[in-house]
Amino acid sequence: MDFTFVSGDPALDLTGTVLSRRNEPVDLLTTPADLERWVVACDGLPDRVTADARTFESALSLREALYRLALDRVLDRPFDPGSLDIVNGAAAVPPCAIELSDAGLRTSGDLPAALSQLARSAITLLADPHACLKECGRPGCTRVYLDRSRGARRAWCGMEECGNRVKAAAYRARRRGAV
Repeated sequence: MDFTFVSGDPALDLTGTVLSRRNEPVDLLTTPADLERWVVACDGLPDRVTADARTFESALSLREALYRLALDRVLDRPFDPGSLDIVNGAAAVPPCAIELSDAGLRTSGDLPAALSQLARSAITLLADPHACLKECGRPGCTRVYLDRSRGARRAWCGMEECGNRVKAAAYRARRRGAV
């Protein structure tokens, strides 16, 4: 399965690896190999990491903590203390190393460093009072995204997946009403 990176921040994209959290969640990270593929596909993270059972569980724990904190921010409620501990603990690990060369930017590090980088990204985002976080407006989608649109009018996590579905459903409803 391909991963979707539409949330506007890598930490939020990690939380989006669980689809439709309300009804029957679909977890895209079921094995350490899935996590390794996600890290490689995510911009700004190392192009090669190895996940063992312990680091895989740490990543899933971080993902869920990030989701709870992002949802706390969307719903304008106090942050969950346990989630804060998990994210702050992950951020305390040294992050990935970066190098600049004629070929561009290269990021290197192990999985704990990549998780640290994600946690730091989330901390920066969640601490920003001007960051506009929203939950996708398509029923069934629970992805939280950063709305950088003009006037903060974006309604869906991504047009390709959710926006098109909502618009197609509205079109079909209008057609049924016109008949």
